[in-house]
Amino acid sequence: MATLAPAQPLAQTRPQLSSRIKSERRLGWLLSAPAVIALLAVTAYPIINAAYLSLFNYRLTSPGERSFIWFKNYQVILTDRLWWGDFGTTVLITVVTVTAELVLGFALAMMMKKAIVGRNFLRTAILVPYAVITVVSAYAWKYAFASDSGFINPLFGTAQDWFGARGSALFVICLSEIWKTTPFMALVLLAGLAQVPDELDQAAMVDGATLWQRLRRVTLPNMEGAIVVALLFRAIDGFRIFDNVFIMTAGAQGTETVSILAYRQTISRAQIGLGSALSVLLFASVALICFGFIKLFRIDPARVRGG
Repeated sequence: MATLAPAQPLAQTRPQLSSRIKSERRLGWLLSAPAVIALLAVTAYPIINAAYLSLFNYRLTSPGERSFIWFKNYQVILTDRLWWGDFGTTVLITVVTVTAELVLGFALAMMMKKAIVGRNFLRTAILVPYAVITVVSAYAWKYAFASDSGFINPLFGTAQDWFGARGSALFVICLSEIWKTTPFMALVLLAGLAQVPDELDQAAMVDGATLWQRLRRVTLPNMEGAIVVALLFRAIDGFRIFDNVFIMTAGAQGTETVSILAYRQTISRAQIGLGSALSVLLFASVALICFGFIKLFRIDPARVRGG
């Protein structure tokens, strides 16, 4: 009696790339090589130098007393509640602003795509906040919410000191950040919406799918790449927030972020070693955000570009 042998697993072979795809990849590397080289030339030395200086006890006011202390600066930072408090504030601002920008940006992108009359005017008007320099917009929001000379309190008939408490100060900071950068999110998501075939949406409508069902099963899956890219870029930018916080509160009332902490240690207190360590930790945090997004969402460049 014949016995059945266990099925042998098929050898998994990597798919062979066509000559067209290979030539496109080579062309992509050639076109991006000058920009990559220029970026490395500009950024590599500051990063390496900051990592090197972070290993020293070095104050700019007494350069002759510089001493090599290995990783003691990192130990001081990571065991200090100030770092973790500022880190938590930075994460809070990033999560709140990026989430709100995603929702509002998607709504604006849908509006721009569906608009029949004045589409070009609408797209231009939406870009106005993003075109304003961050420092200018931060001062405008600061003066608008000023308790003595701003127009927000008279408008709502209140006497609120918006920058006198942590909650209200963070509210204004997040609001200004959302107003400034939602247009960027909207533009990226609009490009993602352009990748969604209208035939699929119309077919789902014929099948009786509701607006929410079409959005969840047709629109969002086909623009996943654009959503991930928008979230990635905004999360990185949001985690490095500096201008709005520095101008509005200068880090007071528990609104200090990691970037302001690094600035304060390096510039205000002239502690180059400690400030360099903070800058390295900030860079490492941003790199972890990038790595986490790539691993969590499994970004596929082909889907991002609509291939």
